[in-house]
Amino acid sequence: MEPSSLSSSLLVSQGTAPPFSLLALPLAPPRIHPVIHPFAEHLAYFLLFSISILPPIFMGCGSVLAGVLYITYIDFMNNMGHCNFELMPKWMFQTFPPLKYLIYTPSFHSLHHTQFRTNYSLFMPFYDYIYNTMDSSSDELYERSLKGTEETPDIVHLTHMTSLKSTYHLRIGITSISSKPCNDSVWYMWMLWPVAWLSMVLTWIYGSSAFVVERLKLKKFSMQVWALPRYNFQVMDSSAAEQLNGSGELFAKKYPRLRVRLIDGSGLATAVVLNSIPFGTKQVFLCGSNSKVTRATAIALCQRGVQVILNQEKEYGMLKSRVPESRAIYLKFSNDETPQIWIGDSIDDAQGRVPKGTIFIPTSQFPLKKARKDCTYLSNPAMKDPRDNAECPHLVMSAWRIAGILHALEGWEMHECGDDMMTIEKTWSAAIKHGFKPLTKPCSLNSGTDL
Repeated sequence: MEPSSLSSSLLVSQGTAPPFSLLALPLAPPRIHPVIHPFAEHLAYFLLFSISILPPIFMGCGSVLAGVLYITYIDFMNNMGHCNFELMPKWMFQTFPPLKYLIYTPSFHSLHHTQFRTNYSLFMPFYDYIYNTMDSSSDELYERSLKGTEETPDIVHLTHMTSLKSTYHLRIGITSISSKPCNDSVWYMWMLWPVAWLSMVLTWIYGSSAFVVERLKLKKFSMQVWALPRYNFQVMDSSAAEQLNGSGELFAKKYPRLRVRLIDGSGLATAVVLNSIPFGTKQVFLCGSNSKVTRATAIALCQRGVQVILNQEKEYGMLKSRVPESRAIYLKFSNDETPQIWIGDSIDDAQGRVPKGTIFIPTSQFPLKKARKDCTYLSNPAMKDPRDNAECPHLVMSAWRIAGILHALEGWEMHECGDDMMTIEKTWSAAIKHGFKPLTKPCSLNSGTDL
């Protein structure tokens, strides 16, 4: 790489782009979303950043390496300015005070997104000082950001990754990937696989504590999502968890004065599954009854006069002991009958022996690994988020997560773990009351009554 190529790129970059930015950005359309910028603004950025690359090429001293280094620098600075936490240490500015005019900080740029008419500079606050557009609270916000504030959430949703590819579905992952279902993979994800594998190994060895991946507001409540750095193949399944600690019941009994309520969300998840069953269904097949939600669904269907068929003798015996004696006639063991509706947490294993046109209703939190084109698959238990909640970006949330939110909104005091489960009708009514909507057309939870 020729020195003249790099020096001319830097000269044009720092001497030309920022003043144009000061002129162009105020004219850009207002932001229409807290994350997505208007197309016109993207076009303006493209033209601004091109100014620094084109002159060296026309001068005959262009270099591919210089272009790569320049783009790398631009990307790093842009991502740093939007990372939403302060990572520029104070000692850097104390050691070299003029640096505050040459490099911006995440807190400095955040004021541009909240105040809009201040802190326009791209990476170099120097120009905001010249044009008197620097926000007066920049230094104060930087100091407060370094100290940080410990937020005590009202609701915590505890989760973990499923597969290595699920890493890219986190907020810190890739937006274009996280906006699609987990099973919809793209070809370049395999190129990123070594990075995901390395992160898995490092967290396995050096870290086991949950980390915050999302902070949200719903009405007066503060919500956080905590992710454990563990994957499906590193943790036990739901049936093993029930045998080990009763899905949290052991913890609740060990600390009887615990002020935090443990919610597994089984009541609402069961209500969503029941509400997904087509109205008028008389017969369903249960494929797998290892989870609490699947068992609760089967028992509720028997109580409502819907015949539940199983072909596993052990599961049949276990469920029969839980179904009320007066409703046990609706629980049937058979290897020959194949109803059109199949429900359960082992759908992947059952798809090969079902007839064409079968409707699958999963009771698990995890997406299916495969699907047949001649069958219908309903969503995992989930509901639509209230559309008037602008502070929560999710259009759809899992039933287990919504259940924790409902406990806080309704002020319920009971734990929902182990064998304890909220009343199905009560949780469903609360979800509808607070604006959550079913993904499918509502069915009857009580015979002859549409919700």
